[in-house]
Amino acid sequence: MQAAPPVRATAIPSFTTALRAVESLLLSSGQRTARRNAWTSVLEDRRRAKDRVEAQRVLEQSVSRSLSVHP
Repeated sequence: MQAAPPVRATAIPSFTTALRAVESLLLSSGQRTARRNAWTSVLEDRRRAKDRVEAQRVLEQSVSRSLSVHP
């Protein structure tokens, strides 16, 4: 009986890695930087919007509590 040949595990690149490789082929360095900066801005805007919603919820809860305590 022969021993099984060794198995070679080759890591499959992640989707993000593949996108970055395509991006580097298609876009110049400045365009890549601009796109990444734009995406960072989008993420920051989303975070601020989430914070605003949370602050609004806290304010509404505190107003409703004060109204129920002082009718």
